[in-house]
Amino acid sequence: MKKIKAAVCHEFGAPLKIEEIALRPPESGEVEVRLDAVAICHSDISFAEGAWGGSLPAVYGHEAAGVVAAVGNGVKGVSVGDSVVVTLIRSCGTCASCASGAPTLCTTPYDGDQGPIKTADGGRLHQAMACGAFAEAVVVDQRQIVKISPDVPKDSAALIACGVITGVGAVVNAAGLKAGQDVVVIGAGGVGLNAIQGARIAGARRIVAVDMSEEKLAIAKEFGATDGVLATGAKPWSDAKKRMGRGADAVIVTVGAIPAYDTAPRYLAYGGKVVMVGMPHSGATSTYEPVVMAAVGQGMVGSKMGDVVIQRDIPWMEDLYTQGRLKLDELISGRWSLDQINEAIADTKTGAARRNVIMLNQ
Repeated sequence: MKKIKAAVCHEFGAPLKIEEIALRPPESGEVEVRLDAVAICHSDISFAEGAWGGSLPAVYGHEAAGVVAAVGNGVKGVSVGDSVVVTLIRSCGTCASCASGAPTLCTTPYDGDQGPIKTADGGRLHQAMACGAFAEAVVVDQRQIVKISPDVPKDSAALIACGVITGVGAVVNAAGLKAGQDVVVIGAGGVGLNAIQGARIAGARRIVAVDMSEEKLAIAKEFGATDGVLATGAKPWSDAKKRMGRGADAVIVTVGAIPAYDTAPRYLAYGGKVVMVGMPHSGATSTYEPVVMAAVGQGMVGSKMGDVVIQRDIPWMEDLYTQGRLKLDELISGRWSLDQINEAIADTKTGAARRNVIMLNQ
């Protein structure tokens, strides 16, 4: 087993520790990727804080890009030296969800405790989210990667792996937004900005961003929002409806805040849909008045990873980027080394960052 550096979580809520770990070679159907960049997602932070439990010690990180370093038997479509995006979407391809075109909902379990990484002395080390990308390299299933052009910068490409597909996909796939419809995006952080981009690409008439920060609302307009509404107002849903002249056809909730979920249906038009993207901590609950939603044909739906099929959607989004129609470079707030990961996480937790990216193997 080769030795690489990784940021390891030994205790929920404690700083990650940079240490040497062991990575085994790829087995049948697996690929080893030498990582150039991994972005910090709020899901990584929530996991590391113990919001959803899990096994420790663990290596988090799941929004990455790099170059194929080795391939196992039976791998098709990629070769050593290819540039790839690495995602957490590990799909078996044969369960009912995968077979029906919903690989993000694959029901085949994966045990990260039995994954390709171990501590330096051979002890158990959890590969979180089937990825473990806060490291210099990963070994993942071939279905988790998508080949991209080497001309796309890896720090920008890494963002496609989660934040971009989640935001754009929530609008295009989960909401099924049509040209001329109106959308409200609650939360103008990394995923929210990509939901705004998805609405712009889909041809929305009005795109109303809702956030607690005037500064973030201004940034939202740079990404395609037509209007901004402060969530701190007495009735932000009324302000949003005034901007649209009606209720929204879709409300995309990109933050894991319960007040955002409690109020989301208030923004809807008759027949509108709330798309639930942001993930509150386990045990948190929200309340609704179902008779109102039933009476006017409104609905709610969860969206995991934008309901994407990565082999279809990531090449599409890469092409949009090369055309200048999808902003990626502008999403990056800062670039950090692996040794600076705790500072990068702290900066992300302030809420001001769009995406902080850890640069690896530099």
